[in-house]
Amino acid sequence: MDTQTELARLGLFDAKVPRYTSYPTAPHFSRSVASGDFTDWIAAIPAGSEVSLYVHVPFCRRLCWFCACRTQGTQSDAPVIAYLETLKTEIAMLGRLLPDGVRLSRLHWGGGTPTLLQPSMMTELAGAIREIAPFTEATEFSVEIDPNEIDGPRLDALAAAGMNRASIGVQDFDEDIQKSIGRLQSYDITRWATEEIRARGVASLNADILYGLPHQTKARITESVQKLLSLNPDRVALYGYAHVPWMAKRQQMIPSDALPTPQERLALFDTARRLFLWDGYDEIGIDHFATKDDGLSIAQKTGRLRRNFQGYTDDTADVLIGLGASSISRFPQGYAQNAPATGAHTGAIREGRFSTTRGHVFSPEDRMRGRMIEMLMCDFHVDAEEITRDFAIAPAALHDLLSEIDRAFAGHLKLDETGLFIPPEARPLTRMIARQLDAYEVNAEGHSSAI
Repeated sequence: MDTQTELARLGLFDAKVPRYTSYPTAPHFSRSVASGDFTDWIAAIPAGSEVSLYVHVPFCRRLCWFCACRTQGTQSDAPVIAYLETLKTEIAMLGRLLPDGVRLSRLHWGGGTPTLLQPSMMTELAGAIREIAPFTEATEFSVEIDPNEIDGPRLDALAAAGMNRASIGVQDFDEDIQKSIGRLQSYDITRWATEEIRARGVASLNADILYGLPHQTKARITESVQKLLSLNPDRVALYGYAHVPWMAKRQQMIPSDALPTPQERLALFDTARRLFLWDGYDEIGIDHFATKDDGLSIAQKTGRLRRNFQGYTDDTADVLIGLGASSISRFPQGYAQNAPATGAHTGAIREGRFSTTRGHVFSPEDRMRGRMIEMLMCDFHVDAEEITRDFAIAPAALHDLLSEIDRAFAGHLKLDETGLFIPPEARPLTRMIARQLDAYEVNAEGHSSAI
């Protein structure tokens, strides 16, 4: 029996499962967590800690049809200027709560399109952040950059503010595919952006590319990956396009009859994967690739690879604080999410309170299962010694739990006294295997294809 037939038998091509960038996943957040919890959890951060900070800018000049993020289009700077004022107020509120000596290990500006901020606005935002929490000597400051929405003065402002990693969305370079997803972005303008970023001393570059797009073929994705490789990114995220038009209404513009089948999606992923490996990249988890001297590769080799809402990371901070509409924070105590709508978020900040509207308080079992899922997603291995050392579960009970998963995949996994291991040939099943550790009900309608 060939590999694809066996993967089909195990349900890979029919399954819809979470991406497990959190546990529990966001659909299981509830209104039991509010702004009071957020402020209590901020106050509980130990003095002198290093934390991560995510700032969400939910505006775009145009709305790409493929995107399912919380964004809104604007051709005017007026709503962006007003939102910046809200962010600055929110940052000041946070600063009054942060314990002494807290510094930033990571700062990420995401969206939306953070680069639609004008240079002076970028300088104001960065300055407000540095006033409440200085950088460390090794802080990573990354910004999501749209090559269609960037220029020299804005890059100058970002470099002066301390940006040392840039992240560029590529999706695909084929013009027909770009038209079908509402995202026109030429190779030439992308190359110009990468050259200008590096000319300003920003050495680290991330890129995102999608498989599973309409009209995509192995030949077309090969050409796009080769063009991407010519830009020499340090990290690449090879994400599967999640077609959920019932959740993201703009995706109704995408021709669903031109989408590849699940079997074709796997072939597209394998085609791109081989090209990255042939070019010397290390494979990181289920969908990332990195150069051998990149922080992700080093983290993977040293057992420090982690997974959060941005995907794979080498950041080991216990606290991730999210600012802006819809942002999610992660604390040792649980998750806290801000109001998704910009108006509701702004209203709360104007009233002098954080806009936390939902979240989740971790139970001991959440922490244990979440760590095991993260191990599978990062290392393809549940380390039995670490789990029994750090959590209240007996070795026999853990073995029973892992044995159930092993049986569910009919001998495709490896189970021994060290724990559960996913061999390379079974790694397309990783999200499905992680699902076996999820104690919450998974509604398939809310999640993307397992491949």
